[in-house]
Amino acid sequence: MTVTYTARVANARFCGFSKLLLAWKGSIYKVLYKEFLAFFVLYAAISITYRFFLYEDQKRYFEKLAIYCNHYASLIPMSFVLGFYVTLIVNRWWNQYTSIPLPDRIMCVLSGGLQGNDERGRLLRRSMMRYASLSALLILRSVSTAVFKRFPTMDHVVEAGFMTREERKKFEGLHSPYNKYWIPCVWFTNLAAVARCEGRIRDDHTLKLLLEELNAFRGKCSLLFHYDMVSVPLVYTQVVTLAVYSFFLVCLIGRQFLDPSQGYQGHDLDLYVPIFTLLQFFFYAGWLKVAEQLINPFGEDDDDFETNWLIDRNFQVSMMAVDEMYGDLPVMERDRYWNDSNPRPPYTAATLFGLRKPSFQGSTFDMAAGGQSSCNQMKGGGGSEGTGGCGRMNKIRQ
Repeated sequence: MTVTYTARVANARFCGFSKLLLAWKGSIYKVLYKEFLAFFVLYAAISITYRFFLYEDQKRYFEKLAIYCNHYASLIPMSFVLGFYVTLIVNRWWNQYTSIPLPDRIMCVLSGGLQGNDERGRLLRRSMMRYASLSALLILRSVSTAVFKRFPTMDHVVEAGFMTREERKKFEGLHSPYNKYWIPCVWFTNLAAVARCEGRIRDDHTLKLLLEELNAFRGKCSLLFHYDMVSVPLVYTQVVTLAVYSFFLVCLIGRQFLDPSQGYQGHDLDLYVPIFTLLQFFFYAGWLKVAEQLINPFGEDDDDFETNWLIDRNFQVSMMAVDEMYGDLPVMERDRYWNDSNPRPPYTAATLFGLRKPSFQGSTFDMAAGGQSSCNQMKGGGGSEGTGGCGRMNKIRQ
């Protein structure tokens, strides 16, 4: 399930984000601790071998190798390669979320545009809304592992009520080598045409609006399908992954603490534990893990999209909107500010002080008072030129 912590950081406080560092689910510690431990164990093994198992001439050769590795490790452009890659992945991740088809716009147009409170009108509205939901389900089933596990076969789709058995026969009878998520959208347009012929859709403008909303819905389904088909180029992912792992493989040797008695530059201390190298591994490898988590948000990681929840929400809300809420209106009454030309909604005691501020009039709103005071100062100084200037300004105002 997506890890939500927005309410915990609603206000910036001293050490407010420090509480988030203790979270485990969805954290960097959970996805990185195995690699971190492996890196530390390998570093410790090389360090112990250097200190206790190598002969003196072997130690001198290892020390030269460590200095060589440390010198050339800086040639790998880690920040540039990782920064650009993660930015690309994060933008793609958010665009995929905004491409998930939502039925809200269709259901509002359908509820207001397809008339009829009888059984026929109800059947048309529910069937058309179900076709839209079926199209979204088919595309999510094609890209999301969680949804596919929930609906592994078309039998499960039928049993869930998204498709009837007769519709399944028609669906499977239409032979196409391509993904057939678009077929329910065609059924939707055919039903819309029938409703227009029956006069349940009153005019062509309403029909046009309904089909435009359906096409926008179908376009998001198509975009989601193409996001799944066209991944980030594999060569770029390989370059970034090889750069990170190559860098830290070199660091296993290049960042070793060498014998201070040998007088190597930059090796005056022997701290045994490479604190800053470990921090560097945590940040760079963690950055790569962020990309690995977000590159496909339709899996089952902690921060992947809740696609099954979206299916449940969209189906329930859309069916309620076109059926139970059709023609359902509350009694219209005069609002509490009916005779008030300056309505002011009340504040609670918690928000009255501090959050309630005077309305903003503009950054130059107080400049008139400053100009008047300057004229008064000029008059008080007795300067005829200044007085004349203010006098001319007063004549112009008159």
